[in-house]
Amino acid sequence: MTNHQLSRRRVLAGLGAAGTTALISGCVTSTSSGKSSSKGAVTLQSNLSAPQAKSAMEDLVAAYAKQGSGRASLNTVASETFRTQLPTYLTSANPPDVYTWYPGSVADSYAKKNLLLDLSDVWDSPDLKRYSKALHTLCTASSGKKVFVPTTYYWWGMFYRKSNFAKWGVEEPKSWDDFLDLCDKLKSKGVAPIGLGAGGNTAWVASAWFDYLDIRINGADYHRQLLAGKHRFDDPEVRKVFDRWQEVLPYFDPNGAAVPFEDATTSLLNGRSGMMLIGTFFADAAPKDALGDIDFFRFPVIDAKVPLAEEAPTDGYFASARTGRGDQVKDLLRYLATAEAQEIYLKGSSGTALPCHPDAKDTGTALVKKGRKHIESAAEITQFFNRDSSDALQPTADNALIKFLAKPKTIGSILTDWQRDAEKIWSA
Repeated sequence: MTNHQLSRRRVLAGLGAAGTTALISGCVTSTSSGKSSSKGAVTLQSNLSAPQAKSAMEDLVAAYAKQGSGRASLNTVASETFRTQLPTYLTSANPPDVYTWYPGSVADSYAKKNLLLDLSDVWDSPDLKRYSKALHTLCTASSGKKVFVPTTYYWWGMFYRKSNFAKWGVEEPKSWDDFLDLCDKLKSKGVAPIGLGAGGNTAWVASAWFDYLDIRINGADYHRQLLAGKHRFDDPEVRKVFDRWQEVLPYFDPNGAAVPFEDATTSLLNGRSGMMLIGTFFADAAPKDALGDIDFFRFPVIDAKVPLAEEAPTDGYFASARTGRGDQVKDLLRYLATAEAQEIYLKGSSGTALPCHPDAKDTGTALVKKGRKHIESAAEITQFFNRDSSDALQPTADNALIKFLAKPKTIGSILTDWQRDAEKIWSA
């Protein structure tokens, strides 16, 4: 995405995103002040635990060490464990130094608690100075300080296997009615039309359906205001979202709320389900030889009068304010902001993300080219439910949406409860 294209979009963010390969204990040594020692490697706490993503992070750390200015020690933690433990990491007396995570509203919430390192001087580097105005804004806390270094962004869409669609004799839908027809055809062939993967520790996947239905029906502005507490979850506008959702609910995989998205991905690849609303990160768990067969279409337009919005989250890094390795941390972050570092990561991972550096080359696959065009054609960019609100609000969505999937006829009381639970978060 060019600087001009990014800067003319309203790119908002917050936080998004099962076992621990390395725990916080032992990650750093401690000084009497409670800060990590200035000696030793910078500790890099990563939630990128899918095999390809983890391997790419290892390549990145090795490349950083090779260039000679410093070293980083990678600790990989399962994503859902990472998300729930992040507040503990940041508030501990002996925190990791640097973290993979997300810019925007929740990063700002940590900055307001003085938990994030001021990275303003890092943004004076030649690489970051050239990042788009929108990315500069996205990574600036309400204090005016830069607290985040963005490295990649990606998109959400309805993903499927081209060979399966060809085998079943179906095509990408162009409208909501076409989408319902496609679901009918797949169901008639004994295929679960829509995979979900909201079981286990990945209930948050269901929020993508809420996000997309809301931005297609009520628009991105309404959606952001809702997540900020300026509208109510029991408003009539929100009820319209669930009325539409109920139209497609019969086409969901019956096990969709029982299995995590990794298992739903396997079902998609194996042809047990037809398509899935997911972000490109799912490809990090897919066999490399399957990537050329993966395609996607945009979530169907429901009301043509509503400006077209797409979810395109940004990823990158922030650092602990309690680090005792400030200079080394900033050196690592300057490196991660380079085109070289971002290309190393994309090459080692599934390569389905897009780099933030204006000179960095993406993988150039047909899927990535289509994804870039998909994002750039949007009139509005949103991130994801918890990235546009907060990690604290996400469990209220998980609870409400899982209840809806199980008992859709009780949506009235579900929304009443959701509003009550959200008010507790907003008033905290």
